[in-house]
Amino acid sequence: QVQLVESGGGLVQAGDSLRLSCAASVRTFTRTFSNYGMGWFRQGPGKEREFVGSINWSGGSIDYADSVKGRFAISRDNAKNTVYLQLHRLQPEDTAVYYCAASDYGSGTSRGMYRYWGQGTPVTVSS
Repeated sequence: QVQLVESGGGLVQAGDSLRLSCAASVRTFTRTFSNYGMGWFRQGPGKEREFVGSINWSGGSIDYADSVKGRFAISRDNAKNTVYLQLHRLQPEDTAVYYCAASDYGSGTSRGMYRYWGQGTPVTVSS
């Protein structure tokens, strides 16, 4: 069982930066946060939830959606049970609720591989 809590969202202007955090509570004696692959997804108004980025247990394998590549950066601190998403050069089309998710088996772009989800943190980018 993994509980995830996102924070750091807010209202910003185009071109601004934000850092989102996702704090994990791992409620099992057999696994730790470092056993889980982590992902970030987002859901904009009237849109389906889409992949943003993912990071494997060690941080050695990172993947991004083409729409955010070069602007967003994902990282994790296993000692703090936290994964981060740094957002740079934000645009109005980045407006969405951002969710972090945890996977028992690696990391990737598919929503289906993530069993645990946070409640999301909203990001609104004004033009």
